[in-house]
Amino acid sequence: MRYAARWRSRVVLGVPAAVALLLLVVPLVALLVQADWSRIPSDLATPTVLPALRLSLTTTSITAALCLLLGTPLAWFLARSDHPATSWARALLTVPLVLPPVVGGVALLLTWGRNGLLGQYLTPFGIQIPFTTVAVVLAETFVAMPYYVLAVEGAMRGLDPRLESVARTLGASDLRYLCTVGIPLVLPGIAGGLALAWARALGEFGATITFAGNFQGRTQTLPLLVYVELERDPQVAISISIMLLAVSVLLLGVLRGRWLR
Repeated sequence: MRYAARWRSRVVLGVPAAVALLLLVVPLVALLVQADWSRIPSDLATPTVLPALRLSLTTTSITAALCLLLGTPLAWFLARSDHPATSWARALLTVPLVLPPVVGGVALLLTWGRNGLLGQYLTPFGIQIPFTTVAVVLAETFVAMPYYVLAVEGAMRGLDPRLESVARTLGASDLRYLCTVGIPLVLPGIAGGLALAWARALGEFGATITFAGNFQGRTQTLPLLVYVELERDPQVAISISIMLLAVSVLLLGVLRGRWLR
């Protein structure tokens, strides 16, 4: 009877688990099955793909650098602060994770646009950010920064507080402790956060097309090109999608093997 009850419980739990897994895996399998593999090399060599690939690699690399330079201090303060305002700061940080990307693009446009909250002060100097490559970087940073900060904050929360106490008794400042002790100890978390942020920036679509537009060679990244090619030549869109899928799977394998272990 005990064996039968265990078998029934496994069936009750296993069936919805299998359905959930199929809902995630079947679309990916369909993408691989429907692809014309003989066309992929020529599709990826088309004149529209190479500029989009170059722009995506450039903007995502700049985004990762911004996350590292700006997000690491933010993660440090969030990890070590017990102030009541810290919880609100963390809540605001997670808003881009649940905000529809198009809404994020509208918010960026209202911030950096010609009559935007900050853009209105740049217009007299002839500085225009929307519909430029800078806008692509800002859109990608807006959606990718939370992934990096939350990953690094979690790693920094695991630091032994006694290390900081010892460093203080030796006269080390917060900056010196962070650079010489904190960051070396959380390098796996930083690497994992950078990888997640880079992958999120690579797949960004909604905020980018709303705030930066879709101009070939200037703001057209790979996800935007997939959207265009889906109407013009679906097979090219499938080939680009498979390339992005391969990058995601490779990144996931590296994360699982080295940093999430």
